Amino acid sequence: MGRGRPRRIRTNRVPALKRILREPLLQFLLLGGAIFAVSGLLSNQAPARSSTIVVTQGRIESLTAAFSLTWQRPPTPEELQGLIRDYVREEAAVREAVALGLDRDDVIIRRRLRQKLEFVSEDIAARAEPSDDQLRAWLTAHPGDFRIEPNYTFSQVYLDPGRRGANLAREAALLLARLKREGSRADVAAEGDPFLLGHQFEALPARDVKSQFGGNFAAALDTLRPGRWQGPIESSYGLHLVHLHERVEGRMPALSEVRDAVRREWSNAQRVEANEALYRKLLERYSVTIEKPRPAAGADTAAEERRGERRR
Repeated sequence: MGRGRPRRIRTNRVPALKRILREPLLQFLLLGGAIFAVSGLLSNQAPARSSTIVVTQGRIESLTAAFSLTWQRPPTPEELQGLIRDYVREEAAVREAVALGLDRDDVIIRRRLRQKLEFVSEDIAARAEPSDDQLRAWLTAHPGDFRIEPNYTFSQVYLDPGRRGANLAREAALLLARLKREGSRADVAAEGDPFLLGHQFEALPARDVKSQFGGNFAAALDTLRPGRWQGPIESSYGLHLVHLHERVEGRMPALSEVRDAVRREWSNAQRVEANEALYRKLLERYSVTIEKPRPAAGADTAAEERRGERRR
């Protein structure tokens, strides 16, 4: 009897303890205590930080400018006080978060810090103003980026193989003969079959000819003599009778024609090089060790089995 009573008491306490642990208030207190302990530990390890928050006139002007840019008007005195109050809260929160180490091992924060460092490097590079000699040298070194393509001005009459069927070749020959007689007076919109891309093309660049009509059509345009109806020429749609009015050959432009584009590409290259130089300089301060990855479970066994199969 004397032994049984303690056993019953212990049995009754367990459910009671579980109920207490489930209480939200106790969980909140335990969590708060844990955070307080971690905060104290980190505060002892972290360097001393200023307890003064100064809202400078420059910061107020920046807050005002950002508000005005968004709302297209300056803030009212009450709105400005709200902006300042929010900035002070943000500054206090950031300082406490950094003191607690909340910025560490955060992928987004790490990425943003890297971007800001790169922006500083790129901004310095962007301030450099290239000379004409530098731009000409860049243009000469990268002709493919700035070369002006050939372009074509032509009229076309479309013949749909689906509609014409077995008569396609014969009807194309008859229509071509009529177009030759009419020459430039031919009403191309009234001839042939409907074509969604139209009948007249003015100074169409070679790449657009290729994308709209296909490579075979684009290559055939280079063989046509201007000023007459010719064809039929095959495209990805069917057959075309073509009157080439003008073909302007491709060429390398003068710097004055493409200065903005050359300067833009030169500046981009300078920014890339500035970033590369930045990381070369930064990494001189560090010794980098890259550990070999551990083999996946079973990898050694699988490799041994493959070696055994090769021996067999």
